[in-house]
Amino acid sequence: MSGQGTREKPYQVLFLCTGNSARSIMAEAIMNRIGTPRFKAYSAGSHPKGAVNPHALQLLRALKYKTDEFRSKSWVEFTGPDAPLLDFVFTVCDNAANEVCPVWPGQPMSAHWGVPDPASVEGTEAVIAAAFTETYRMLHNRIAVFCALPLSGLDRLSLQRKLDEIGRIKRDPDATEP
Repeated sequence: MSGQGTREKPYQVLFLCTGNSARSIMAEAIMNRIGTPRFKAYSAGSHPKGAVNPHALQLLRALKYKTDEFRSKSWVEFTGPDAPLLDFVFTVCDNAANEVCPVWPGQPMSAHWGVPDPASVEGTEAVIAAAFTETYRMLHNRIAVFCALPLSGLDRLSLQRKLDEIGRIKRDPDATEP
């Protein structure tokens, strides 16, 4: 990353999860809101569910995100000749982190940013909503820290250390977003 100077195009970021129905979708939404114009985010899954989790969509809509274009898709879409050249790939679930990933165009840097799966939570609507909100907060905090990094001033080894540290952030108790 060091020595790239001023970058004209955004960094391409892919968030991975097994089902691509909740966590990776939320991460894509957050990055495309707070990271624009420096970053362009995508999400995908190793075994996509085929539909975005309705609780994830409900939370994103409540936070004024446009949700029309979100869809659950396979990571295969990001391996072909027409795929974006990725700069970063982040796994947000433990299952995807343990899978053998495809070879990504662009030789991106990667890190594991695992967060709890809100879609696995059972209980009342309030309990489920709270789980989705907490996962959103964790992702938002990590992505905000990542977006603040001086990427052009870090060598690959230093940047990798920072990416790994971000994956260990639990949550920001002073966060203003849900």
